[in-house]
Amino acid sequence: MSVFTHAEFDNHQHLSFHCDPETGLRAIIAIHNTSRGPALGGCRMFPYGSDDEALTDVLRLSRGMTYKSALANLDLGGGKSVIIGDPRKHKTEALLESMGRFLESLGGLYIAAEDSGTSVPDLKVMGRHTANVAGVSPRPGFDGRPSSGDPSPATAYGTFVGIQSAVKHKLGRTDPNDLEGLTVAVQGIGNVGYRLARHLRDAGAKLSVFDIHRENMNRAVDELGATPVGAEEVLFLPVDVLAPCAMGAVLNDESIPRLQASVVAGAANNQLYRTSHDHSLWQRGILYAPDFVINAGGIIDIYYERVGGEPDVVRQHVENIGETLDEIFTRSARDGRPTGQIANQLAEERFEHHPASAGMSG
Repeated sequence: MSVFTHAEFDNHQHLSFHCDPETGLRAIIAIHNTSRGPALGGCRMFPYGSDDEALTDVLRLSRGMTYKSALANLDLGGGKSVIIGDPRKHKTEALLESMGRFLESLGGLYIAAEDSGTSVPDLKVMGRHTANVAGVSPRPGFDGRPSSGDPSPATAYGTFVGIQSAVKHKLGRTDPNDLEGLTVAVQGIGNVGYRLARHLRDAGAKLSVFDIHRENMNRAVDELGATPVGAEEVLFLPVDVLAPCAMGAVLNDESIPRLQASVVAGAANNQLYRTSHDHSLWQRGILYAPDFVINAGGIIDIYYERVGGEPDVVRQHVENIGETLDEIFTRSARDGRPTGQIANQLAEERFEHHPASAGMSG
């Protein structure tokens, strides 16, 4: 397993591996860039097929967090952690405590939040051994409702705002509050996907949904009037918007030629299998909302948990996602370049020329 020559290695500042035979913990922490502040990113637990698959994921995800925080104008860097294992079978209190000790060993360079396969209660268990966890403090949420620290509502709302921007630019939907008749396929109806689907339904959209967990799909059908579809068809339906909200790399050489959506805009991280697939979408005339821009609501919410901020301030910052995407879409059309290239350029300008942030250390 290579590291420095790995295809996804991007001058990462720090990479740590940890194995605890007593608890079964096998984990990797990747810190990509801390020029804007300490690295913050989710702790994912997933039954990776190989160690190299886990390394690929953590390298890609940590880099994406650097770009996400920069484009959201946050004084944070990019990092990510992965635990190798099935969260429904292998997650134990002892394993989570061991992960907390692993986090503490980095001295505040990396701050973990929840992600796929982990939850707020899990992060609280890790927090018994470290202060370097986020998204765990009860407070008024960005929408003014009580929040346990779960960033999913903010992620979903930011993604909804991003879809409003995308359909305005691509489909001429000038009223962001009126999506009557808009057809959307949502892949993944978990914490974020379900909330996004509810926002879309409330704005008048018609939903087709798929999730690997049948109970999630049934909930969307029963409560939102969504149409259930199969795993093999959800990406390829003739819809206005495709919203990937599950695992990444769903946009690739095999899937892109078969897409029938006009817009791809969803909450999943690393939707592109390779960065060049951004160009493939652009060539097909499909408007792509770069995932590290549109799904930044959660990191914005967690940032304000650490520094303080009233719900209306958080909500306004999340709504700025739409303005950032407006700029990216406009520049893409003007310059004749894919949206991902434009977003990368904006992010690099912000984190390469930003003085190191003080006052946000672990």
